[in-house]
Amino acid sequence: MRRRGVTVILGALLTALLAYGVFAAPVPYVVLGPGPTVDTLGSADGSEVIQISGTETSASAGQLRLTTVGVRPNVGLREAVAGWLSDSEAVVPYDVIYPPGQTQEEVEERNAEDFAASQTTAETAALRQLGYPVQVVVRAVTPDGPSVGLLRADDVITSVDGTPIGSATELTELIRARPPGTTLTVEYLRQDQPGSTPITTEATDGGPPRIGIEITEAQPRPFELTIDLDEIGGPSAGLMFALGIIDKLEPEDLTGGKIIAGTGTIDNDGNVGAIGGIPQKLVGAKSAGAVAFLVPAANCAEATANAVEDLPLLRVATLDEALDALETLRTGGEPALCGSD
Repeated sequence: MRRRGVTVILGALLTALLAYGVFAAPVPYVVLGPGPTVDTLGSADGSEVIQISGTETSASAGQLRLTTVGVRPNVGLREAVAGWLSDSEAVVPYDVIYPPGQTQEEVEERNAEDFAASQTTAETAALRQLGYPVQVVVRAVTPDGPSVGLLRADDVITSVDGTPIGSATELTELIRARPPGTTLTVEYLRQDQPGSTPITTEATDGGPPRIGIEITEAQPRPFELTIDLDEIGGPSAGLMFALGIIDKLEPEDLTGGKIIAGTGTIDNDGNVGAIGGIPQKLVGAKSAGAVAFLVPAANCAEATANAVEDLPLLRVATLDEALDALETLRTGGEPALCGSD
């Protein structure tokens, strides 16, 4: 009897150890959960997130919080099962987050680059909104090209054939829209003095038409602006950065004293784009005390399907719409919501 009892105990112990090993073994999945939220109007790691010097800034009584998704790679079966059973987490195949042929380090590096790019586009969109246009500046004139003797370095291209130029892309598209050998009227500013010159396009080695200049973009303003935030990846903070910049530079408190969270990419023209991880971001926003959430219009269906109680989902497709939604919220109106069509 005693020997039989020992056998049972050893068998149970062996079974438990095997079960533990199975549950601890890594599986090809990643667990996504609510990540940290950051107030773009506040500070992180002891320094202001949005730093502006050389002009007056305003303080807000509320918060504009960007939201993130926490990613747990290299999980075991136990963690994956817990994620499947969780209301706030999601379990996705490893390859969805880390595509084949790319290491975790490479993916994280790309996400960091996207995050830096989102800060740049947020700055451009916000300053455009505030009346600081993008300028297309001649960086260099190509030797023996069509613009030699007509344009100079530091000239600001303002229009082509009467069409205003607001970006380097617009200039390139206008030049390429017509065949080589077309004479274009290019208007410019040179040391703040307007000028105009005809330039005939040419194509080199069968390539697209060109006028023989290297260009860059500038957005002059009488102050310094820096965004200082690390260890967050991806482009989805663009909208909240843009709103934070506007809030600091305008006397109006966009928040109305409330905690507003949101997400969304933004381009130079202020268009708000879709992002991933909306269910986890909604949970994170609610935990941070948000009373409303700015949702990219393209994410509305997913957001509605994963709505969090007492967290209105404000539908926005552009920076203008986001500003309108916040104004409506401040004044006690009813902003456009996801699912209200």
